[in-house]
Amino acid sequence: MKYTVDENGFYGDFGGAFIPEMLHRNVAELREKYLEIYASDQFQSQFGNLLHDYAGRPTPLYFASRLSKKNGAKIYLKREDLCHTGSHKINNAIGQILLARHLGKTRIIAETGAGQHGVATATVCALMGLKCIVYMGEIDMKRQAPNVARMKMLGAEVRAAVSGSKTLKDATNEAIRDWISNPEDTYYMIGSVVGPHPYPDLVAKFQSVISEETRKQLSEKENRENPDYVIACVGGGSNAAGAFYHYLDEPQVKLIAVEAAGKGVDSGESAATSILGKPGIIHGSKTLLMQTEDGQIVEPYSISAGLDYPGIGPLHAHLFASGRAEFLSATDDEAMKAGLELCRLEGIIPAIESAHALAALEKMRFSADDVVVVCLSGRGDKDLATYIEYFKI
Repeated sequence: MKYTVDENGFYGDFGGAFIPEMLHRNVAELREKYLEIYASDQFQSQFGNLLHDYAGRPTPLYFASRLSKKNGAKIYLKREDLCHTGSHKINNAIGQILLARHLGKTRIIAETGAGQHGVATATVCALMGLKCIVYMGEIDMKRQAPNVARMKMLGAEVRAAVSGSKTLKDATNEAIRDWISNPEDTYYMIGSVVGPHPYPDLVAKFQSVISEETRKQLSEKENRENPDYVIACVGGGSNAAGAFYHYLDEPQVKLIAVEAAGKGVDSGESAATSILGKPGIIHGSKTLLMQTEDGQIVEPYSISAGLDYPGIGPLHAHLFASGRAEFLSATDDEAMKAGLELCRLEGIIPAIESAHALAALEKMRFSADDVVVVCLSGRGDKDLATYIEYFKI
């Protein structure tokens, strides 16, 4: 079974580029040039230097001793929360801003849910002196107000998406409309492994530094490159794609993707796409999508602003359909409990997205010598208001 993208932009039955005619030129240009640019010595040198000197990589692989004792396994946290801007999103933003410069684009647009990708995009635009416009759902702007402030401080214009559920899906819709209206000078910096080919592949490549580092770090700590389990949360799925990337062809490594069950998978307020979705097209690619019988998108829900997306990236849809990855889900309550537990056991406040991955530990049974890597995709500063309200702190 092949888990990398094919020449037509598909992972098995999922992927492709289903886009309006107005965007064909931009997407074709990117598709034709991204691999050549990515492979060049100049790009790799720039990318590597910025990841190291600006983003702060490599991020630590931390052995969580008290969490390990509680769960009866060797649990390591891949500390993406320690990246500059507070999450893994900066890896992709650095890669794509370099691509945009190579392509001669001067205006950058992006969508964001939890705000971390928006902050990362605003950050690299400030670094490179490029105009930045970030689309964000009106509801997400309220629940992620600190990140809105950060984007504005960095010089970005934040535009509210006020249609539909006023969350990530709608912000993406607005960003695509902008791109259609401004095809010449504008580069659309997609934040996850979603969208038309080549975005899912290029985002996964930029995030693959996560698993590349994990292999080296595990070799030093455990004298083995491969863990028994890699666990990551999945909305669109960029942190999971990066955490899984170098293990896709290692069948002995069990890949665990954790989605947001919201108030319960069967509650009507959920974002557990693998369970509730069926094949469909959203934002330019064929993937698994929560939809009604007549193909209308079902509005997702999660307490986490970064996970309430009605689809998953086509790579993850393929991993689910092929059985390569096991998909679990965590409710709001389970995720919030897991987040607080990490605070109390390890002194680390995780993003609520990351807390969903941690919640999977309660659903699994390990052996004492199992090595488990959890991708701690972001830190919880942006979510303090939600934590405070939920736990009445």
